[in-house]
Amino acid sequence: MSNPVSAPLRTLPLDTLHRAAQARMVPFAGWEMPLEYSGITAEHMAVRTRAGIFDVSHMGQIEIAGRNAIALVQQVSCNDAAALAMGQAQYSGLLTPQGTFLDDVLVYRMAPSHFLVVANAANVAKVHGWIAEQAQTIGDAAVVDSSSRYALIAIQGPAALDTLQPLTAVDLDGLPYYRFAHGEVASARALVSRTGYTGEDGFEIFVPPAMAARVWQALLESGRDAGVIPCGLGARDTLRLEAGMRLHGSDINESTTPVEAGLSWIVGWNKPSFVGRERLTEQRAHGPSRILVGFEMQEPGIARHGYAVIAGSAERIGVVTSGTQTPFLKKAIGLAYVPAASATPGTEIAIDIRGRAARARVVPRPFYRRPRTQGR
Repeated sequence: MSNPVSAPLRTLPLDTLHRAAQARMVPFAGWEMPLEYSGITAEHMAVRTRAGIFDVSHMGQIEIAGRNAIALVQQVSCNDAAALAMGQAQYSGLLTPQGTFLDDVLVYRMAPSHFLVVANAANVAKVHGWIAEQAQTIGDAAVVDSSSRYALIAIQGPAALDTLQPLTAVDLDGLPYYRFAHGEVASARALVSRTGYTGEDGFEIFVPPAMAARVWQALLESGRDAGVIPCGLGARDTLRLEAGMRLHGSDINESTTPVEAGLSWIVGWNKPSFVGRERLTEQRAHGPSRILVGFEMQEPGIARHGYAVIAGSAERIGVVTSGTQTPFLKKAIGLAYVPAASATPGTEIAIDIRGRAARARVVPRPFYRRPRTQGR
């Protein structure tokens, strides 16, 4: 019996630059990705105190256009895309009929009948197929996987605006959170979005892949005096966890709903119809049996994905979905699904760390919130 042949890993448009910078490369969602350059802790701290740049070109872009584009987006996404103005984005979910996450996405309204959906790398083909299938029932809406048209670079941190502004005519200070504008960055055609996945102020820059190296190098040069550095997947994960942001495949997946994940705010409850609405409405009315909570360890130990949450006489009551020792807060924190009765902040729980019950406490999310004086 022959072993299946796995598909070769895809390389980023900036792969050569990452290797020249001696980044530690790892496989991730079918791509070769930089995990770290100067160390996860150093990169994490750079973003919290200065700024860091990330190559996130592995993310997928799916465009929906046509007379019935808004009807299709409203059907497949749980948030209310009709509320979006041109040049505005929103966080949303693509749900199964059971109300669980097919993927979590950003939806950009490019024009009245033109939307850009940014999906997680591992889910691009699945998301594209799902939306295209739904389009068959809507009509007059084209669904195109345009991922190959974009490289995506993020700059995040207190120095992000001052680093990016000299490279573009887009008024960054006048660009509100979750808004975007078209322009040029380092003479490259770009879409600049005030979004991110770190808990800091910052921007995500969509450019043609052939221009990605120019933009990347220009950002590093512009931010040199401010101490801006390249950052990898490792710091991106610890940053988003400190900020209480969910990771698809860990904290949310096809077994979890927005209500259970504490994301009811991304549901357009007043929309008359969308995939998964019936199940969510029922769950909202009766209350979920389990809830995703944040916790802090109260004694030494780091909770990892998959570790059991226990209570009483070692009774398993839940599971850790994300956990780490955070470089900035210097605390061991995590996210876990627990029964609704154990979800109140202050509740004492324990994590089974290799056979040892380590004490933890449920705390409010996010664990970290950037200072009000920083960004918007």
